[in-house]
Amino acid sequence: MPEGSLPREGVRRDDWTVTGNTEDALTSVNVCTKQARIAELARKLPGRTLVSLNHYLDMDWMQEACKKTRKDGAPGVDGMEWEEYSHELPKRLEELLNRAKGGDQYRAPAVLRVYIPKGKTDTRPLGIPTLEDKILQRAVVMVMEPIYEQEFLDCSMGFRPKKSPHQALNTIWKQVMGMGGCWLIDADIAKFFDTLDKAVLRSMVHQRVGDGVIRRLIGKWLSAGVLDKGVMNYPEAGTPQGGVISPMLSNIYLHHVLDLWFEQEIKPCLKGRAWMVRFADDFVMGFEQEQDARRVYEVLFKRFEKHGLKIHPEKTRLVPFYPPERNSGKRETFNFLGFTHQWGTSRKGRAIVTRQTMGKRLTRALDGLRQFCRQNRTEPLEEQWKALKQKMQGHYAYYGITGNMRQLANFAYHAERIWRYWLNRRSSKRDMPWERFKRILARYPLPRPRIVHSYA
Repeated sequence: MPEGSLPREGVRRDDWTVTGNTEDALTSVNVCTKQARIAELARKLPGRTLVSLNHYLDMDWMQEACKKTRKDGAPGVDGMEWEEYSHELPKRLEELLNRAKGGDQYRAPAVLRVYIPKGKTDTRPLGIPTLEDKILQRAVVMVMEPIYEQEFLDCSMGFRPKKSPHQALNTIWKQVMGMGGCWLIDADIAKFFDTLDKAVLRSMVHQRVGDGVIRRLIGKWLSAGVLDKGVMNYPEAGTPQGGVISPMLSNIYLHHVLDLWFEQEIKPCLKGRAWMVRFADDFVMGFEQEQDARRVYEVLFKRFEKHGLKIHPEKTRLVPFYPPERNSGKRETFNFLGFTHQWGTSRKGRAIVTRQTMGKRLTRALDGLRQFCRQNRTEPLEEQWKALKQKMQGHYAYYGITGNMRQLANFAYHAERIWRYWLNRRSSKRDMPWERFKRILARYPLPRPRIVHSYA
């Protein structure tokens, strides 16, 4: 093959793969090759501090980071959106790169705090960086990812390459079924992103990342102000949930606080088998022996307090998760990643773990459809249909797992009725009887529920 040419089926460099034969693909291959070098270096020097990393940050790297950054996200404190920022993009990226490497030339802009609904009464704070900051944070994540992919354990499945919520769900299912039931610690970390210790996080990062440019950028992002309802403040703890680099930093923090502790200190001391699955700051532990589960439950709270975190005492439970015939007839359940896990019966009469959409998540999804239909009821039918179809397909793409067809059908049933209800309120005539609505559905059919992730 001639030098510099690309195979049409794509190029693979370790865990980073790109496809195509265009100029953009050549840039991606260049970046993937560099990431593979970083990964190899991290493998050869386990536990060592890597001091020379920022030279990988060049224009190809910045262009790839820009390509991987969402263009339709909410703007930050400067109000800059992609349409405006994309003008003279190469020049902007070059200036950003020079400032990032120029020490004091770069100042991390404040993060815009917004609040999104969480349930019917609570809200969750999110931090929105500026578009330029998102690109630079993505570039730094692309440097750190190949390093920490050599460090992170298999139990960590959140915001990692080739990891997904459905892999986490499948792992839990296999572990529980393999034990025929187990004792579970269903844990909840209270306000994790708002309370993690910044100084401890920096020391954890410095154990592996010794490059001055990368360290300085992370330090500036951790020290950046937060603009909350027009008031600027500088939190002493936490990292904004919503920042591009926040998932990486949270994984590093919990890798040291939880993953390594469970794998290296807890499991060797147990009498029976044990496992853990963590997705970002949500995790579940399973134990073969009740005595092991109770011992770990008692020390778990102290472990997190030692590192500036708090396990929620009311939302964290010790659950005997066994089939009813082995659990005095009780049907225990637990929630994880939007699904309620419970024991059921297969078609052959065998006890199996089933997963169904959590009631709160189903209600939230239907409320979202209801709000959309209300706000867009005067739009053309075809436009409403396209948007509704996309929303429903997105719901099935996540919740469409084996055993959840009843809740999917329930979602589809209510989605049809919500759409008809708001079409009926387009005018005061209320001229949307079921016969007419059925004719509309024949022309604009809503997607039917389907199983996307089969674990059979």
